[in-house]
This record gives sequence, structure tokens and C-alpha cells, in this order.
Amino acid sequence: MSSPSTIPQRRLPLGAKAFSWPLSVVLGAMIVAVSAQVALPVPLSPVPMTLQGFAVILVGGLFGAAAGAGALVLYLVAGIFGAPVFSMGGSGLIRLLGPTGGYLLAFPVAAIVAGAVGKQGKPLRCFLAALLAMMVIHLGGWAQLAIVSGGAKAAIVGVTPFLLQDSLKVVLAAVVLWWGHHSLRPHA
Repeated sequence: MSSPSTIPQRRLPLGAKAFSWPLSVVLGAMIVAVSAQVALPVPLSPVPMTLQGFAVILVGGLFGAAAGAGALVLYLVAGIFGAPVFSMGGSGLIRLLGPTGGYLLAFPVAAIVAGAVGKQGKPLRCFLAALLAMMVIHLGGWAQLAIVSGGAKAAIVGVTPFLLQDSLKVVLAAVVLWWGHHSLRPHA
């Protein structure tokens, strides 16, 4: 018999878990696809401002590293095969080879980072998860832009214009991750 101070752990039946993981992957891909459509062109930059980075952090941080990475791989595959899921309704393999390809290719890694670092749901871990995931996205984006247009120009057109808004996204994502962990999994 357990003592009154212990909280019973609820476990999902095996069938429910087998159903919830694919559902998380599909839902995560859809969330990122919708967030890509909220896009504003940035003057003198081939990279638009979108909500994708924010969505990637939330998908990885709330669904977990594996489901988050799966969702982002599904998102990329859907886009490669013609689904209009990339920013402003774009699709095709050419998007991965162009100036925004590095950001896109960094999404699964960023989801893994957000899920692995933020899985405990502690405030500092949630902030660190959001910050590191956004850094992964920026590093991937910068690397691809450096290949396409040169390193100095890549920093000017692909990183600098996004620092302020992405800093705000990191803080907001950290708060949502913390809230999500404690609302969705109160005994985690």
C-alpha cells in the first residue's frame, strides 16, 4: 500500500501510446506548416520573418525530442513532395537548396534540442531549451546562406534582422513550454 503522500502515476495503455505518437508527429508537422504561412518579407533579405522557429521549439519541447524530430522530418518530406507547407506556400526540393534551406534543415535538430533540454519542464531548462533550439536554427540558416551568398553577407541578411524578434520568441516559447509541461503533465 502506498503512503498518502505519494501521487499515483497514470500510465497510458500500450495501444494509446502507439496511437498518440503518430498523432503527435502529424499534429506537429501541421502546426509548423501553419506557422510558416505567417510570413513577412524582410527588406534586402531572402529570408522572411515567420513563426516557424517558435512552432519548432514548441513542437519539440512539448511533444518530446523523438516526436518533435519526426514531425519536422514529416514537414520537410511533405514540402519536398509538393505540399505548400514552406513559408508563403512554397514547396519543392529547391527550397532546401536555396537561401532558406539551412533554416529548414535545422528544424529537426532544433526540435530534438528543445525536447531533450526542456523535458523536465523547469523554468531555466525551458528557457535554455528555447534559446539553444533557436541558436541551432540560426546556425543552420547562416551556414546555408554563407554557402549561397558568402559568410559576412549571410550574417547581415540572415541573422541580424531576426535577433530582436527571435529573442522575444525564445522568451515566449520558454513560458509556453513551462506552462505546457505543468498544465499537460502536472506530476511530471
